Amino acid sequence: SQVVVHKGSPRGVHFRRAGPREKVYFKPDEVRACVVTCGGLCPGINTVIREIVCGLNYMYGVDDILGIVGGYRGFYSKNTVKLTPKVVNDIHKRGGTSLLTSRGGHDTIKIVDSIQDRGINQVYIIGGDGTQKGAALIHEEVEKRGMKVAVAGIPKTIDNDIAVIDKSFGFDTAVEEAQRAINAAHVEVECVENGVGVVKLMGRYSGFIAMHATLASRDVDCCLIPESPFYLEGQGGLFQFIESRMKENGHVVIVIAEGAGQEFVAQSIHDVNQKDASGNRLLLDVGLWLSHKIKVWSTSFISFIVPCDDIDPTYMIRAIPSNASDNIYCTLLAQSAVHGAMAGYTGFTVGPVNGKHAYIPIARVTETQNTVRLTDRMWARLLSSTNQPSFLNSCDDILLQQERVDRDTVDMIHKMKITST
Repeated sequence: SQVVVHKGSPRGVHFRRAGPREKVYFKPDEVRACVVTCGGLCPGINTVIREIVCGLNYMYGVDDILGIVGGYRGFYSKNTVKLTPKVVNDIHKRGGTSLLTSRGGHDTIKIVDSIQDRGINQVYIIGGDGTQKGAALIHEEVEKRGMKVAVAGIPKTIDNDIAVIDKSFGFDTAVEEAQRAINAAHVEVECVENGVGVVKLMGRYSGFIAMHATLASRDVDCCLIPESPFYLEGQGGLFQFIESRMKENGHVVIVIAEGAGQEFVAQSIHDVNQKDASGNRLLLDVGLWLSHKIKVWSTSFISFIVPCDDIDPTYMIRAIPSNASDNIYCTLLAQSAVHGAMAGYTGFTVGPVNGKHAYIPIARVTETQNTVRLTDRMWARLLSSTNQPSFLNSCDDILLQQERVDRDTVDMIHKMKITST
């Protein structure tokens, strides 16, 4: 979205600002709200749960709030728990989700039947891309039945790949924790002769955590992400870079996002695309594959490799409580959702757009995924910081295989190559 709009330019897309409204649709004593968490873990989920409950109770006097246990299937296969400010008072200090979670299990008819049978009229759904698509289906079914139910989504993804919003909660905490793994790998390889450390970070389709953790740590020699193809052998390849950096520093640290290089691993083990219960592609272990490839290639001069199975912080990062900035952010998201639902809005999700918290139709945030743009300044800053190769020297076929890279990008990269030689 454009931040600056010039006179005569199109109006662009606008969303309603989040916050309290003059008129409230629901009477507090008529509200029966529920909160559900779905999908993978992420720092800050418990903070969002806590602030939804406290927001409803403290700001609007709502007492009847249910926690749906175990994700979407909890609507029709699990008991609920009553949530009060006292019950949720300390949950933000713990990682994970106090309501438990699951992948899959979305059955729109059964879920809406349960909402109807229980007399629920506000539904707060915390989850990622697949979860929000499920929330949109619930909203549609509720509308079809003419039920007066507000459906509010709070977007959750540790990868920061939800479209439209500036940033997803838990991301800052993830980047901060990822640095600990990078530091551990750096200490290991710095203490031996010719050591290589491979650190695999989260990033199924987008490399935001890997990119930001690399920029923040200053100890990384090369960052590999799904959006930027790379190759191992030949001029300008990863092996050549490792060799030159090894001669320079005596050690190398490589950060790789879990979704990077999947095509290489698939070729080597002839794997077919499989998906988990949430519909996400099941990833092959690119970190172990890269460690093995480096080991085979470098038997002559590399003495020590810290493979990613030694430094795999994925679950350590997902399971920790959120840090200060994410705690504040989670509070704002939860309060925005509560204000919107109480005002009678439905089928919306909340989040900051160009720095301003807004109400966004759920369909807007599920129609595409946010990815690192290789032509944006942040990736250019990373390349400058690490001085790593762009892996674009072999041939333009690598670029043209990417659906995300258009003709203008290719021309721009050519110019960058010309100026860098």
